[in-house]
Amino acid sequence: MLSYQRLKHHPRALRTFTGLEQTACEKLLTPFAMAYHAYRYDQHVTKQSRQRRYGGGRKPRLASMEDNLLFILFYFKVSPLQAVMAVLFETSQGRVTEWIHHRSTVLKMALGKAQAFPERDPKTLERTLALCLSVDCIIDGTARRTQRPTDSTEQQEKSSGKKKTTR
Repeated sequence: MLSYQRLKHHPRALRTFTGLEQTACEKLLTPFAMAYHAYRYDQHVTKQSRQRRYGGGRKPRLASMEDNLLFILFYFKVSPLQAVMAVLFETSQGRVTEWIHHRSTVLKMALGKAQAFPERDPKTLERTLALCLSVDCIIDGTARRTQRPTDSTEQQEKSSGKKKTTR
């Protein structure tokens, strides 16, 4: 099984799999653990329709917080198929889907507390930039092809001016 304990002795592999150095992973671990416990409390402990008390049932495969962080960082960095993730972390593809959903929420909470999560929604970008005192911003814009309009005036308005395509 792929684990943080094995990868921390191989800094190059850790950087390749997660995109972070060991010190950055360890720095992110504390906010991730706090966000993980807050998420678990909100989603599981306070749930009214429990069949068994909290803590009962099967023990988790990813027992350590480091492995949970490695799992979600590996998924976002490498973006493998979920079947591949299932083999690497010795579980089922359905469980990987569930883990990705939960851990990505936890990672967003953790990075949000550290004010390091990138903003993806352009509608809320101004509000996010207002929170940052001094930040350099890079916007990656790519021209995308669209269906060509039949009206000639619309064609001229929508023309990108390069490679005879519309934007």
